[in-house]
Amino acid sequence: MTSSFVTAAPAVAGVTHHTAEVNGTTLHYVSAGDTGSPILLVHGWPESWWAFRDVIPLLAATHRVFAVDLRGFGDSGIADGDHDLATMAEDLHRLVAHLGVGPVHVTCQDISGGPVFAFAATHPGDVLSFTGVETTLPGYGWEMLADVRNGGSWHVGFLAAPGIPELFLAGRERVMLDWAVSVMTMVPGGVTEADLDEFARTYARPGGWRGTEGLYRSSLTGGDRMRALAESRPLTVPVLAVDGINAPFTERTMRQVADDVTAVTIPDVGHFVAQEAPAAFATAVGDFVDRVDRSR
Repeated sequence: MTSSFVTAAPAVAGVTHHTAEVNGTTLHYVSAGDTGSPILLVHGWPESWWAFRDVIPLLAATHRVFAVDLRGFGDSGIADGDHDLATMAEDLHRLVAHLGVGPVHVTCQDISGGPVFAFAATHPGDVLSFTGVETTLPGYGWEMLADVRNGGSWHVGFLAAPGIPELFLAGRERVMLDWAVSVMTMVPGGVTEADLDEFARTYARPGGWRGTEGLYRSSLTGGDRMRALAESRPLTVPVLAVDGINAPFTERTMRQVADDVTAVTIPDVGHFVAQEAPAAFATAVGDFVDRVDRSR
């Protein structure tokens, strides 16, 4: 059972908005399509479900598609409790139960790789396949993203510091988002001004950086736990690794935590694959999940 939800996000044809009360928070998600196996899309940073706005209608032609805002992101609730990787993984498990459509083909990108992997590894009965897009995991290379001495970026530690993002970015959300897009994209106009306005709207909420802060901090400190989980419960479902500018970063990670891995590199795109190349993204994911469905 789902409930309707009116959001300030711009309308996307065929997409409806809902909320789910799960695991002590309110998750906002969207849905589209009414036939075919279910696909759950999970955004990265600095994003929300809106990152998939052009992908959803393409996949929904043949699949039931859901895209969620992680807790503390988008229009999901900013709970009093933890916004860490493990809590977000449990949120996804409860969401799938709420939707009543499981198991699902789950797709993650960027920093959501950690919680989505933990969800898939901990609740394998919820998952038909796993797609990772421009992502890695704590303990498998994620930490190098924060190593400024060796090419890592300053923003990782900044966003992970308790209270710091909101202290310095309140009222300046667009400044941060403009910077991120300028250094992470290759396709001019792939992330539009309207996209940035929508992302900024959600980060400007009171506590709007709390999800980012909790997820980054738990990812920086969770390498040992993630390795223990991956070694004890490697993924047994088919895995698709999709890379853009950072190839073969995702593929290299996925081959360490799963046996059945298909790798795809989408050329001439930056980090935000779903926005820079939505048709290629949808084709890669759609072809993969269709192949998995045929083999069941």
